[in-house]
Amino acid sequence: MADKPLYNQDNVTVLSDLQTEAQSGLTSSEAANRLEKNGPNQLNEAKSTSLFEKFINQFKDFMIIILLVAALVAAFTGELVDAVFILAIVIINAVFGVFQEAKAENAINALKEMSTPNANVVRDGKDMSVKSTELVAGDIVSLEAGDIVPADLRFIKTVSLQIEEASLTGESVPVDKVSDVLSDTDLPLGDRTNLGFMNTNVTYGRGIGVVTGTGMHTEIGHIAGMLEKADDTKTPLQEDLMKLGRVLTYLILGIAAVTFVVGILRGKETIIDMLLTSISLAVAAIPEGLPAIVTITLALGTTRMAARNALIRKLPAVETLGSTEIIGSDKTGTLTQNKMTVEKLVVNAEVSDAATTEELTGTYARLADILALNNDTKRTDNGYVGDPTETALIAFNENHKRDIDKLFTDMPRLSEIPFDSERKLMSTVHPAPEGYIITVKGAPDELLKRATQIEMNGEVVTLSEDIRAKLLSINSDLATQALRVLGFAYKLSDKVPIPDDMTSELVENNLIFTGFVGMIDPERPEVAQAVAEAKAAGIRPMMITGDHRDTAAAIAMRLGILDEADKETAVISGSDLDNMTDEEFAANVHKYNVYARVAPEHKVKIVNAWKNKGKVVAMTGDGVNDAPALKAADIGIAMGITGTEVSKGASDMVLADDNFATIVHAVEEGRKVFANIQKALQYLLASNLAEVISIFVMTLLGWNILAPIMILWINLVTDTLPAIALGIEPAEKDVMSHQPRGRTASFLSGGVGPAIMWQGVLQAVIVLSVYGFALAYPVHAGDHLAHQDALTMSFMTLGLMQMFNAINVKSVYGSMLGPQAFKNKSFNWALLGSLLVMSAVVVIPALNPLFHVSHLDTYQWAIVLFAGISIILIVELVKLIQRTIFKKGHKNIAKI
Repeated sequence: MADKPLYNQDNVTVLSDLQTEAQSGLTSSEAANRLEKNGPNQLNEAKSTSLFEKFINQFKDFMIIILLVAALVAAFTGELVDAVFILAIVIINAVFGVFQEAKAENAINALKEMSTPNANVVRDGKDMSVKSTELVAGDIVSLEAGDIVPADLRFIKTVSLQIEEASLTGESVPVDKVSDVLSDTDLPLGDRTNLGFMNTNVTYGRGIGVVTGTGMHTEIGHIAGMLEKADDTKTPLQEDLMKLGRVLTYLILGIAAVTFVVGILRGKETIIDMLLTSISLAVAAIPEGLPAIVTITLALGTTRMAARNALIRKLPAVETLGSTEIIGSDKTGTLTQNKMTVEKLVVNAEVSDAATTEELTGTYARLADILALNNDTKRTDNGYVGDPTETALIAFNENHKRDIDKLFTDMPRLSEIPFDSERKLMSTVHPAPEGYIITVKGAPDELLKRATQIEMNGEVVTLSEDIRAKLLSINSDLATQALRVLGFAYKLSDKVPIPDDMTSELVENNLIFTGFVGMIDPERPEVAQAVAEAKAAGIRPMMITGDHRDTAAAIAMRLGILDEADKETAVISGSDLDNMTDEEFAANVHKYNVYARVAPEHKVKIVNAWKNKGKVVAMTGDGVNDAPALKAADIGIAMGITGTEVSKGASDMVLADDNFATIVHAVEEGRKVFANIQKALQYLLASNLAEVISIFVMTLLGWNILAPIMILWINLVTDTLPAIALGIEPAEKDVMSHQPRGRTASFLSGGVGPAIMWQGVLQAVIVLSVYGFALAYPVHAGDHLAHQDALTMSFMTLGLMQMFNAINVKSVYGSMLGPQAFKNKSFNWALLGSLLVMSAVVVIPALNPLFHVSHLDTYQWAIVLFAGISIILIVELVKLIQRTIFKKGHKNIAKI
C-alpha cells in the first residue's frame, strides 16, 4: 500500500491497493484465501494462569520464603506446633491473594468479546451477512444507525454518517464521517474522519467502507498488543515488603552467626547448644505474623472501600492509593456526565441560562418547538436513542415539562432535507396553524447567512447587520467556553414543498432566525469538591482526554484542575506531544495539568513520565483507549457503570458509582491502611529487636537464655491478635492533611524507624534489668533456682511488655494516655486475651515444665507487672519530649 496514511489517500488508490471492487467486492474464494492467510478478525486471547499457578506464585515473595525457612527451623527444634502455626499463616496469606486475583487480567479476552457477531458485506457482487470474525482486508462493508463497526474501514461513501468513538478516542460527541481525502497530515485518531474503527458505534446515517485492517491489525488490536506487552507494576507496598525482607534476612543471618561464634569462643556451651541458640535468635528476629497482618489489614480495607463503592481487584492496590501523588483522569464519563446538556439559550439576541429559564413563552416557546421537531431522536422502552446532541434538545423540552408527544401528534414530519457535513444544516416540514412550517437547524454562521429576519419578543423583524454581528459575537463567546452551539430558524409556507422542491437552494433561504442553544457535556457536580480535597491532600489531579483542547480546558477550569493564569501554558495536545522528544517531555511534564486530543500511546507516555520522576501515579478511565495507561499506572481505576470490560480488566480498582469523589474516599482509606500496617510493623520489629538483644546479651553474660519454645510462644501470642487488631485502628483525624508518602518513603519513614530502634532497645534493657535484679535479690535459695526464676521473670516481662507497647505504637508521637487508647474494642479484647494466654504458662503449674519456667509468687509478679507497664510511662515521657522539641518544625509530627 502507498506510503501515505490511509486518510490521505483517495478511494481509487485504497481499493486498488487492496485489490477489491467497490460494487462487487471480493470473490468468495479470494475472501477464503485471505482468511486462511491472515487469520480471523479477532484479537489474540490473553494468556491465562490456573488457580494452582496463582497459588504457587504467592510463595515467591521474599518474606514468605523467610517464613518457610522459619517453619523448617521450628520443626528442626522439635516445635511442631509452631511450625504448623507459621505454615498456616503462609497458606492463609496465599489463599487471600488467590481469591483477590482470581479475576485478574482478562483485558484481552474482554476486547475479543466486544466483537460484533455479524457484518453486512458485498461478495461476488451480492449483499450478504457474514460472521464478523470472517471479515478480511478488502471486504466492502455497509453500515447504518445501530451497527457496531466490525473492523477498521476506509469510507468510500457516507450519508449523514455519525459514529460514536468515545470508548476509543475520548471524543464526547459522535464524529461526522466523510469519504473525502483528508489533506492534513499527522492527524490524531479522533480527527481521521474518513476512517472507521473496530467496535465503535454508528449513531446516525449510513455508510459504505472497505476493510483495511482486521484483528490485531486494527486500532483496537494495537491497544490489545500494548496490553500484552505491558509489565505488571510493583506497588510501593510490594516494593517495601521485598526490601524489608532482604534487610531482615541479612540481619538475621549476621546476628545468628555472630552469636554462634561468640558462644563457641566463650567455651561454656556445646556446638549443638549454640546452634539451637542461634536458631532461637533467628526465629526471634523473624516477624512471622507480618504477611498475615498485611493481608488481613488489606482485606479489611477492601471491605470498607467496597461499602463506599470502590471495588478493589488486587489487595496491594488498597495501600497504593494512600501513597498516590498524581491522578490522571479521563474527562468524558469520569469528570463529566457523558451526557450533552443544554446550558445556554440565545433568544432575542440575549444570552440566558437554560436551567433558570422557567416559562417558555413567545420566542422561547417557538425555539423549544423547533428543538423537538427538527430532531431524529427515537423513543424506546429504555428511553431516548439517537445523537447525544439531539437527545439533549428533547431533554430540554422535558425538563421544562412540555408535552412533546402532543407536539409530534399535532405537527408530524411531512418531509425533510437530512443533515450533511458540507452545508451543515438540516430541515424538516410540519403542518402548523399558519399553514406549514419549515424548521432549520445547523451551524450558527451557516444559518445566519440564510436568515433575513429574526423573531424578537414574539414579533418578526428584519435581521439588521448590527444584530447579525452581535449574534456572531455571542456564538464566538460561547464557543470559547467549550459550548457546542447550534442555531435554529424557520419559515412559513402555505403548501408542502413537493419532493423535487426539497433542496437546500429552494428551501433553506429567507429564514426567520429564532435562537441559539449552547450545549456541553457538564461536569459531575461532586467532582469540583473532590478535586479540591485531592489538592489539599497533596495530590495533583490532571485531565487526560481525547476531546478538543478548548473543551478540555474549559471543563478543567470549572473543576479547579486548571487555573485561569495557567490556561495557556498548562494545556498540551497530543500533536504537541508528538513533536517533543522524550527528554523534552520529561523535563516539562510538571508544567501540564490538561492533556487534550491524546491517543492511547500518549496516555502511557504521560504515566511513565511521572513514574520516571519517582511519583506514584493513579490513572482513571472508562474506555478501551484507557486500558494500556490503566495497566501502566501504579494503580489503574476503572469506571464501573460506564466503563468497558477492557478498562475493568486492566484496572486495580473499579468505581461502582463512577464517582470521582469516591477516589478521594479510597485515598483516605489507603492512607489509613498504610498507617495501620506501619503501626503493626513498628510493634512487631520493636518486639523482635528486644528479643534479639536480650538473647545476645544473655549469651555474652553467660546467663540462661530464652529457649526456642519461649521465643516462639511469645511470638505466637504477641504477633497475632494484638498486631492484627492494630491493623483495624480508626484513622487519625488529620490523615488527609499530610502530603502523600510517595515512592521514596518506606514503612520505616515518619519516625517509625527510630521508634523501632529505641523502643526495642528500651524493652531489652528492661528485660535484662529484671533478670539482673532477680539474680541479685533471689526469692529462692540456690543458684539454679535463682537463674530459673530470673529467666521466668524476664520471659514474662518480655511478653507482657510487648503487649503493653502495642498501646504506644498507635501513634509515633501522639500521647496514648487517655480514652483514645481504648477506642478500638477489638484491640482491647485482643490485648486482654493475649495477656491471659501469655500468663497461663506460668500460672498453670502443669505447663511450667513444657516451657522451662518456674512458678512465681506475688512479689515476683509485682516486679514483672511493674516492669511491663513501665514501657508505657517511659515511652510517653519520650514522646512528650519529642513533641516539645520538634512540634513547630517537624513535618512528621502528628497533630495532637
